[in-house]
Amino acid sequence: MDLPQILGRNVRAARLRRGQSQEQLAFEAQMKRSYVSDLERGARNPSLKAIERLALALEMPAADLLKSPQA
Repeated sequence: MDLPQILGRNVRAARLRRGQSQEQLAFEAQMKRSYVSDLERGARNPSLKAIERLALALEMPAADLLKSPQA
């Protein structure tokens, strides 16, 4: 699994744990909903700034968004 897919899976999991819609997360992270959707699908390569905004909106360390799932 490549980094965009790992990030997307982790963002989606964190968002769902918080009970947020993509629209709510996008608003808090100052992004477009379609961009969040693309990120969750692993279809975009986000900038470090985008990862930082997501981490702040999800109230978690940015490094956690890039952690690979345990096998």
